[in-house]
Amino acid sequence: MKAKKKIFAVLSSAALFAGILAGCSSNDSASGDKEEDSGQVTLTILVDNQSNLDGMKAVTDAIEEKYDIKTEYELRPGGGEGDNLVKTRLATGDMTDLMAYNSGSLFQALNPEQNFVDITNEPFVETIIDDAKESLSANGKVFGIPSANVMAGGWFYNKKVYAELGLSVPTTWDELMANNEKIKAAGKTAVIGSYKDSWTSQLIVLADNYNVLQQNPTFPEDFTANKAKIADTPGALRSFEKLAEVFEGGYLNEDFLATGYEAGLKMLAEGQGAHYPMLTFALPMLSANYADQLNDIGFFPQPGESADENGLTVWLPGGIYINKNSEHIDEAKKWMEFFISQEGIDIYTSKIKPDGPPAIKDIELPEDVYPAVKDMMPFFESGKTAPALEFLSPVKGPNLPQITVEVGSGISDAKAGAELYDKDVEKQAKQLGLEGW
Repeated sequence: MKAKKKIFAVLSSAALFAGILAGCSSNDSASGDKEEDSGQVTLTILVDNQSNLDGMKAVTDAIEEKYDIKTEYELRPGGGEGDNLVKTRLATGDMTDLMAYNSGSLFQALNPEQNFVDITNEPFVETIIDDAKESLSANGKVFGIPSANVMAGGWFYNKKVYAELGLSVPTTWDELMANNEKIKAAGKTAVIGSYKDSWTSQLIVLADNYNVLQQNPTFPEDFTANKAKIADTPGALRSFEKLAEVFEGGYLNEDFLATGYEAGLKMLAEGQGAHYPMLTFALPMLSANYADQLNDIGFFPQPGESADENGLTVWLPGGIYINKNSEHIDEAKKWMEFFISQEGIDIYTSKIKPDGPPAIKDIELPEDVYPAVKDMMPFFESGKTAPALEFLSPVKGPNLPQITVEVGSGISDAKAGAELYDKDVEKQAKQLGLEGW
């Protein structure tokens, strides 16, 4: 774990991009075509549909002007539905020229050597920080560039609610639960649940990995080798117990099963809910939709049992990958190079503020970052960060969102949910052919 944390301790930086970004148009074909009259190349890219596109559109406009390479966007849903769509399009040969997708375990489950172009020897790959490069790799080969910043998973909170109730930022789980109790007693929603978008139900479990590693430093290696199970490892099981405790305490909004991600952000910004467990990639959308309330939103790591061990779970950025069957691989590489260049970064950040440190070397953090990013940075600077489990192990079961919805809504208890996820993981580990399974 300490080796992993060193990477983040030395980051003096600014954001590269605000998330896997969606575009504004669509294309019926799976790969780009040359325009008949101008000779212009059109590259298609598949992106998540729940993102702010302003920064990326500005960068791709510049790519079109500089290189006469046009970018057309196709949108996919998030979560398990989006994962299945990606796998189907790869299997049927219907993938776009470029694809924005997760890095780490979910990426490795896509058979990268079969589906994507190896860019290991491209000079621009050397500008990517080592941990991000590793998360974009398979079998020692690099297949992608970072599509986003290094971001964090933890708890957004509404500062006005905290000030009104005289609350302090918690550094232990007990302190957080005590705050929740005071917020509930005041007649407010303590924790925003947006389980209509099932992927949001995972955050309490996933953002706890820093705390898991404090108690079990070798858990990722043991988990990968089938020497440790979540349900049988107290520190890892505790993550599911925390999710269950939030429901059992009655801290969620009454309609948490019918509330979606965007509605959750609205509740946070307007103070209808005091806390929202979430990734910091939400900041650009908050900025776009609730600019006047942005200074009211702070961020803290998911607390553990001890204030002395308080630290931050971080997400390495997703990637952008080139379809191996694209007819325009050279143009796609040129697109990638510009995307992570200083010029590309400057264009992007002129439209959207950074939401965390970048995955590109030697980029400095601008002065006017989001207040929530300023809350994050002391943990990066002090080395009190650790990657989420999916970046330390190739094993991540595809049904975690459904399982965490069940635990987070009282359908299953924590132990049963952890056991179910261990079975889910086993299927994927066997599909990956990992030793010990």
